[in-house]
Amino acid sequence: MSAGRRLWYGLLVALIRLFLGLLWSTCRVTAIRGAGHLEKLRREGQPAIIVYWHQMHVFCAWLLRREARAGMPIAILTSPSVSGEVPAAMIRAWGMEPLRGSSTRASGEALRDMYNVVHGQRRSLVLTADGPKGPRHEFKPGAVLLARMAKVPVIPVAYAARPCKRWNSWDEFMLPLPFSRVAIVIGEPWQVPAGFVMADLPQAAQQLGERLAALGAEAQALLQPGT
Repeated sequence: MSAGRRLWYGLLVALIRLFLGLLWSTCRVTAIRGAGHLEKLRREGQPAIIVYWHQMHVFCAWLLRREARAGMPIAILTSPSVSGEVPAAMIRAWGMEPLRGSSTRASGEALRDMYNVVHGQRRSLVLTADGPKGPRHEFKPGAVLLARMAKVPVIPVAYAARPCKRWNSWDEFMLPLPFSRVAIVIGEPWQVPAGFVMADLPQAAQQLGERLAALGAEAQALLQPGT
């Protein structure tokens, strides 16, 4: 990477961190339901696979930074390309480790690297369940495969914000507006069932996708007037 590109990426990281810091400071997180699931893992030193939809980066990142500051070892899968240097630098600045790889390759080297992070380093690994390119809200099998290999649970997370702008992108990226109310819901750990075989993979992915959808609806309900 050239010196000019390094300078540009450094400036971009600083600007994004400043923007998110200001946004987070104006928004009010009115509820975090299910926080005990992450607290239990942190207390026991047990890793997990944390998943959320690609559109929910903004306040899922806020939650992960909070957990990392509380002592949870966390790694986040990010792009191996040169452009992935920006999110990787932000992840490091928030006290977490970037894992440079692609979730679209659910086998081979990428899966081995993810397994080493979870099983070897005992870090919880964060994956966007439908990323990096969608289709939107289609749960990919990588998290289930990794959970089976490493014998760790999958923890789904969702949030809602009001008011919130949705981008015209494949994932309908959610950007809470300044002074939004935010609700975060952390689902119960999902364990790979006994007797699981590869033929069960599509059904397991569908179940986890339905869990994420239900958590998103629950977060929305927490922001309804009177709640």
